[in-house]
Amino acid sequence: MSRIGNQPIPLPDKVTVDINGQDVKVKGPKGELAMTIRPEISLELEDGTLFVKRPNDERQTRAYHGMTRALVANMVTGVSEGFQKTLIIEGVGFAAELRGKDLVLKLGKSHEDVVSPPDGVSFEVENRGQLVHIKGIDKQVVGELAANIRKLRPPEPYKGKGIRYVDEHIRRKAGKAAKTA
Repeated sequence: MSRIGNQPIPLPDKVTVDINGQDVKVKGPKGELAMTIRPEISLELEDGTLFVKRPNDERQTRAYHGMTRALVANMVTGVSEGFQKTLIIEGVGFAAELRGKDLVLKLGKSHEDVVSPPDGVSFEVENRGQLVHIKGIDKQVVGELAANIRKLRPPEPYKGKGIRYVDEHIRRKAGKAAKTA
């Protein structure tokens, strides 16, 4: 029995859901998201609450049931509150700045890395270029963009230089030990 799939999705005020067969559109104060769900799964809207239903208890259908419920719940959260990932840039001379909408990263390379945001995503830089906030309504796009930025200079284990998530802990290594005679 799917514990996630059976949970109802409460709809906040100012969020509307439009179900047209397998197409789902969610509109809210921050924007609009659309998705096509699997044909095995159906959605029902009752009194401001969304229910995800499945026709049988086959293994694959149960998997689609929980996944669909999680994706639709993320759409509802995205259009009402939005999602945010925060990255920390550590290292001497490492910094980020905004040029228009683009994020320009100085990461100790011979060139600057320029990251353009996709539609619906915005960047904020604070603390003299050491903190980068990635904000948007689509959880997958925000998370993937944060992972791609982190991949430009992942944190190294000796000094911790690089780009890491704000809640990520880097395990430090000791480095070379001095020779004793």
